[in-house]
Amino acid sequence: MNMPRIAAVHDLSCFGRCSLTVIIPTLSCMGIQVCPLPTAILSTHLGGFKNVAFADLTDHMGDSFRHWKMENISFDCIYSGFLASERQIDVVADFIDVFSKNRPMVLVDPVMGDKGKLYSVYTPRMQEHMRKLIQKADVITPNYTEACFLLEKPYEEDIAEPAALQDWLISLADLGPDKIVMTGIPQQEKLLNMGFERSTGRFWQVASPRIPVSYPGTGDIFASVLAGALLQQSSLSDAIQKAAGFVEQAIRITFAAGAPVREGVLLERALAWLYQDSQNSDQ
Repeated sequence: MNMPRIAAVHDLSCFGRCSLTVIIPTLSCMGIQVCPLPTAILSTHLGGFKNVAFADLTDHMGDSFRHWKMENISFDCIYSGFLASERQIDVVADFIDVFSKNRPMVLVDPVMGDKGKLYSVYTPRMQEHMRKLIQKADVITPNYTEACFLLEKPYEEDIAEPAALQDWLISLADLGPDKIVMTGIPQQEKLLNMGFERSTGRFWQVASPRIPVSYPGTGDIFASVLAGALLQQSSLSDAIQKAAGFVEQAIRITFAAGAPVREGVLLERALAWLYQDSQNSDQ
């Protein structure tokens, strides 16, 4: 069948489109099998909801991937997102080591914060553990806020000279990964995504119009499309274009419909666009 297989290490938020509830359909639509390794189960995501019911699955994660190893299951990609503790980050590092034999692509989305602030659970020690996890990655997808914290740089509301961030991308690559994609770089009328590939020394920029709304889960969707495109042998430039284009399409559909922000983008209406684009790419 030659169908790529991804191990997706993310939480499962049962309401509000983010994490595994968007990752699985997005990658499935691209013809990729997703094997979830849930880090936690939440009744909703944490943005805009109160009294969220939460079940920590850290103790279960190691048992799951050791069973996969016993069954000789292998992966073409290991893809991690939000990790809620030092221990979870360390479990993911062990997972990568255990399944390194066939050299899967490792994509780490270092989900730590947004809009200049870290999420409340993120301690200085967790930041250090995340820097160590990044050393094991082939691809990382920090947003601009996360890049600031990873590199201990000041946050700015408007980046007038994005070319100055090329040094940031090089510094992030010096931590270990070959491919860096920094997302959500703020400019007055647009959001910029910048990419760097250490092995070729090449840089890329992809701009999207700045729509006056911010939906949860769009970072998960971007990283998922990027991972899927790279597994389909797209160049980093093409993968960034495809991910940015799909996220923009999903946001436009959702904004036009006036859907509640906290419920995320209307992924169900946007997936037909991604499926058609993937079909055209295969031809």
